[in-house]
Amino acid sequence: MRIRSDSFGHREPIPADFAMGGPDGFGGNRNPHLAWDEVPDGTRSFALLCIDPDAPTDGALVADAGTPIPVEHPRGDFVHWVVADLPAGVRGIAAGSCSDGVSAGGKPAGEDAGGVRGLNDYTGWFAGDAAMGGQYFGYDGPYPPAHDLREHRYFFRLFALDVPSLGLPTGFAAGDVFRAMHGHVLAEAALYGTYTLNR
Repeated sequence: MRIRSDSFGHREPIPADFAMGGPDGFGGNRNPHLAWDEVPDGTRSFALLCIDPDAPTDGALVADAGTPIPVEHPRGDFVHWVVADLPAGVRGIAAGSCSDGVSAGGKPAGEDAGGVRGLNDYTGWFAGDAAMGGQYFGYDGPYPPAHDLREHRYFFRLFALDVPSLGLPTGFAAGDVFRAMHGHVLAEAALYGTYTLNR
């Protein structure tokens, strides 16, 4: 199975149009185009995730904009997009079709390209923020700290599954998808783009 994007090249920078954070505030926050082929026989649905493995792990350091975050600082995952139960016949997602602009408080539960939206990690990040707090379903793009010296990578991972549905409840997250699809993955395809606000 192969996956590609017309919005950015593999291992190349993601344009600010597809990021939540731009050089001067918010970016366009549009979901990028994705397309895939060479799907294995027996595929009955897909799961799609976008994960940044380069997120700083110290919230106090992230909040201290006056102190650069070193490249060698410990990193963890930050989930930007979770979709389960994408129909087996789907072979692409158009740019801007699932997200177009920043929604304070998050987008509602619903569907992306016929699949079910899960919660991304902005739900936890903005918790307690009067202006931005809420449940963030679907896609919300890159917004790395501007004082982070590391260029972040954003992995778009597509899984072909042998079941039509993972049977997840409303409000599921990436961890729920990984647990539910265990033993059902026929193939995985991935690509990544990079993004930084440290200029």
